[in-house]
Amino acid sequence: MKISSNTLRTFTTLHTWVGLVAGFALFVAFYAGAITIFHHDLQAWQSPHGVHATSQTLAEAQQLLDETLARHPESRKHVGMVFPGEEYPITATYWQDVSGTWRYATTEHPEGLGEMPGGALSELVNALHYSLGIPVAGTYLMGIVSLLYGLALISGVVIHLPKLVDDLFALRPGRNLKRMWQDAHNVIGVLSLPMHIMFAVTGAMLCLVMIAMLALNPLIYRNQLMTALGPAMDTAPVVAPAGREQKIGSLAMWHERSIAIAREQGIEAFEPAYLKLANAGDANATVEVTGESSGTLGPLGSVAMNANTGATLATQLPGQRDANHATLSSAYALHFGEYGNAWVQWLYFLLGLGGAFLFYSGNLLWIEARRKRRQAEQGRAQLWMARATVGVCIGVCVAISVAFIATQLLQLPALSGIGLASGVNAACFATWALCALWAALRPPIRAAHELLWVAAITTALIPFAHGIVTGAWWWTSAAAGHWALFAIDAGAIAMAVGFAWLARVTVRRMREGEANSVWAIAPAAVVARVEVPQR
Repeated sequence: MKISSNTLRTFTTLHTWVGLVAGFALFVAFYAGAITIFHHDLQAWQSPHGVHATSQTLAEAQQLLDETLARHPESRKHVGMVFPGEEYPITATYWQDVSGTWRYATTEHPEGLGEMPGGALSELVNALHYSLGIPVAGTYLMGIVSLLYGLALISGVVIHLPKLVDDLFALRPGRNLKRMWQDAHNVIGVLSLPMHIMFAVTGAMLCLVMIAMLALNPLIYRNQLMTALGPAMDTAPVVAPAGREQKIGSLAMWHERSIAIAREQGIEAFEPAYLKLANAGDANATVEVTGESSGTLGPLGSVAMNANTGATLATQLPGQRDANHATLSSAYALHFGEYGNAWVQWLYFLLGLGGAFLFYSGNLLWIEARRKRRQAEQGRAQLWMARATVGVCIGVCVAISVAFIATQLLQLPALSGIGLASGVNAACFATWALCALWAALRPPIRAAHELLWVAAITTALIPFAHGIVTGAWWWTSAAAGHWALFAIDAGAIAMAVGFAWLARVTVRRMREGEANSVWAIAPAAVVARVEVPQR
């Protein structure tokens, strides 16, 4: 297939500028996304007791639900609860108070807390992934970024299509750093292209689903979107309270009935994970039980019942969903790798790091392509792009590592007065801002070298903070067969080694690289050596 030079030039320009516009947000999304693949493992790692916690019984969970409904009348309208099990050994209830603020209760704290126990770190990393940590607007921003990401992928395919086979196997290390970075960028991009297309499509779908529904409201929903939203997103039908009191069923009954209903519909392996209870104590109370069915695309399915009698109201189970639920559940499972085992998780983790490398290397290639080779002073745009790349990209790596450390340290008795979620968030974003400021004030190559060493040190401290606070050192976790804890600590050590290696490579570039560059250590010295003709 032959593409004209004008077409190729147009798509190259499009690929470059779309990548630059969306690249910083995508670096954060991919780096944080690689970590959030282990979302549930992070919750066990964060807890001081972690995997040592004994799973509560349904009777203990029932006592918590009863106490929540009794102590907090506003929870009777709508309350959620996680079933005790391997994933959540300590159960919790959650609801919105009269002001709309979410509250969380556990057996130890039936009065209600302002944050989900055990979720501060995993929620922060996940928020960085899907919204850059920006409330509400950040989700829509990342949806737009996902669309730009898809545009960059299409233009990249057009650019490399004529020489696809050559680009796939071309990796030429050596002194020509630009060529090596270009080859690495191309190889990773081509090999991971199918997964990147999937990430772009599902990311845009998950982030922009509400905007799409609002746009289609007049055409499809006949301006009745809010009425249609419940059935489109939930399984349990929206039923008005009857105004007659009736005793609700038990957790044990809902647990057994949901499994039985799933089996009646051909789903043999259904493990209830959490529930949503509406209108508790009313004759029209409903309960929606969501559970996981292994070996399916979109493993989460749900069963809605009358909360008092257990009569089936509706189901959305794998292989038997309507179009809305099948699309959203499949998109979620594909985006986060929920459909596979640990090998799929590690594949997604590597793809996330590879994606982050694509956007980082893309910025470096843009800077190098615009380098003025015959003069020491480089353009302002290249200089500030280098500083922004160092501050934002390396800075978020440092910030996330600091958040890991803060998660453990803030659970020490001396620091227990600081809210865990607010303290971890503050540590993360303050560190990120300081790194960006440092990169703005220092020469880019020095800032990169220094921040890479900071990233290496802080990341290496993650397993030490975990061991000191919880006693779960990585070797004791391995010996006890707690592989999730071991994997996080060992992964942090491996990442620290990687950051240290990059810091050493940066020093080599500082000493041996081209002097006329934004990455030069002292371009002024180069100017001083230029001979000036005598008058």
